[in-house]
Amino acid sequence: MQYLEALTPPVVMAVAFGFLIRTIFRNQGGANAAKEDAAAEAITVAQLAALEQRDGGAA
Repeated sequence: MQYLEALTPPVVMAVAFGFLIRTIFRNQGGANAAKEDAAAEAITVAQLAALEQRDGGAA
């Protein structure tokens, strides 16, 4: 039975990883894509504004 104890953790991790990948693929695009794109754009704009402010407006 030691072989079963040795194989259980990797099998459990492999199954969990499979579910993680499946969840990631299922959540790509769809209704959340626009929200995620808007959030990324807002972060980018804020970072660029902070950079311009730090540099005194000279880009």
